[in-house]
Amino acid sequence: MPNPDRPWASCQLGAREHYAIPRALQSVGKLDTLITDTWVPPGSSWRRLQKNLSERFHPEIPESRVCSSTSRSVAFELSSRLLGFQGWERMIRRNLWFQNRAVKTLETRFTREPGRQSRGTLFSFSYTALEPFRWAKSRGWKTILGQIDPGIGEENHIRRIQRTHEDVEFRYPCAPADYWNNWREECGLADTIVVNSWWSKERLVEVGISPDKIEIVPLAYDPPPESTDFCRIYPSQFSATRPLRVLFLGQVSARKGVVELLESARLLAERPVEFWMVGPEVFTIPRELREQATVKWMGAVPRGNTAALYRNADLFLFPTHSDGFGLTQLEAQAWRLPLIASPYCGKVVQHGINGLELTEVTAGAIAEALKICLDHPEQLAAWSSQADDLSAYSIEQLSKRLISL
Repeated sequence: MPNPDRPWASCQLGAREHYAIPRALQSVGKLDTLITDTWVPPGSSWRRLQKNLSERFHPEIPESRVCSSTSRSVAFELSSRLLGFQGWERMIRRNLWFQNRAVKTLETRFTREPGRQSRGTLFSFSYTALEPFRWAKSRGWKTILGQIDPGIGEENHIRRIQRTHEDVEFRYPCAPADYWNNWREECGLADTIVVNSWWSKERLVEVGISPDKIEIVPLAYDPPPESTDFCRIYPSQFSATRPLRVLFLGQVSARKGVVELLESARLLAERPVEFWMVGPEVFTIPRELREQATVKWMGAVPRGNTAALYRNADLFLFPTHSDGFGLTQLEAQAWRLPLIASPYCGKVVQHGINGLELTEVTAGAIAEALKICLDHPEQLAAWSSQADDLSAYSIEQLSKRLISL
């Protein structure tokens, strides 16, 4: 039986999932230490110097629990830019830098400070877990790997998709072999691997990871308070003056199904539908797909501005070819926005209840789903009223799932 008094340490580079894992552990009194690269509480001079660091903090985690290296992290990023490191080289260097800092912190925190247990449970996200796991396993710790994506299985899947889009520049850079070799060692050192969806689990099993050590733990999400009583109203029919407003929000990439989405817009060019494309563009969009009257390009927007987009849209479209989960699905549901989503991500859409699940990611399949919405606005209203109960994604549920591991 696991020792309930064992301390938990959580390692994470960045503010992934708004620090959901350490917050969940803290909420039940299990968090001993959060090891992170940057922590910028209110009043910190770093907030004035680096405004982009304002989200590197959460009030639910006590300062006494946090071990960070903010100044060293900023110095590392600056030196990396000056030295010209980019792409995978920069990412791998950052990951290794953080791992070495994490090991030093673990050593200091759990072997030199008096009154602490020498054994515990270490949670670390994938691609930055290898050195911390080596340290933990050598000392008898339990190790839990938080797998942030479907791993090399996703890369293999996207390669297959690429072969069907030879006329489109995917810009999906494959990782170096050492990157995946280190990841496989992380998986081997992990007692448990936590994934966010069945899709991720299937991709890991596909490349030889034992299903017995994989647990599915959905993301945690806190709906904004102002969304609680939001009521969505649809017209009796859509028209040129009141088109169906379809929101895509995320990275504008071929992996996200943007090519098929834009091709569906071309198929529906004569119908009263408007596509809102929100997010940074990371691939070259063919001119004939970009220059469509029904497609509105909004670019990247600050997180604080997304609520208005969810409120004003009629439908959220998420035709991804592969995602570990797709948090934007939960954000849309919080605003009672019906979904059309692919099956290659976390399963939030319940087909025919709160939206439609695509049978495949093709222009034809997307267009057919949108035609149902165009012809039956009352169906959209019914799906909106059945927006998914998000209590299953609460911090409370996440903490229960973590402790059960």
